[in-house]
Amino acid sequence: MCVHFMKTDIHPKYVDAEIRCACGNVIKTRSTKPTVIVGICNVCHPFYTGQQKFVDTAGRVDKFQQRAAKTLAAQTAFAGKKKKKV
Repeated sequence: MCVHFMKTDIHPKYVDAEIRCACGNVIKTRSTKPTVIVGICNVCHPFYTGQQKFVDTAGRVDKFQQRAAKTLAAQTAFAGKKKKKV
């Protein structure tokens, strides 16, 4: 008969924890560490605050917007020319 025993005391303690942001926001949770310090959270992140800015490196955003406009124009032109076969 083969008996397998599990190792005891190999898992870290799971305790109440605080996530602290650089902006001062504190979030209560549970973790293996009592304190976790982050640089940005949902309160100060530009995407969630509506202050998001696009960084246009070498005109990439403009090029993308031009390609999207061309695609939309081509799709509408094709839809206008498309005729039903009877």
